[in-house]
Amino acid sequence: MATMTIRMPDAKHERLRRLAEGQGISLNKLVEEWANVALAQHDVEARFRAMAARGNTRHGIALLDKLDRAFAGKKAARRA
Repeated sequence: MATMTIRMPDAKHERLRRLAEGQGISLNKLVEEWANVALAQHDVEARFRAMAARGNTRHGIALLDKLDRAFAGKKAARRA
């Protein structure tokens, strides 16, 4: 397991420590959870970009149009 040193203002460190304490976890665990979220978001974007590069533009636009129509219908139903 690696060790990482992060430099930040004391006030920010204290706020993060209190946040972790309020969640009942260590500051280390809090930062590790944030790293997991950041990596998951990166992986999703990379997969999306890879799929988009292989995809059919017309099919993608048709799907987006279908979503637009579905959301427009929901908005109209809420107004009624």
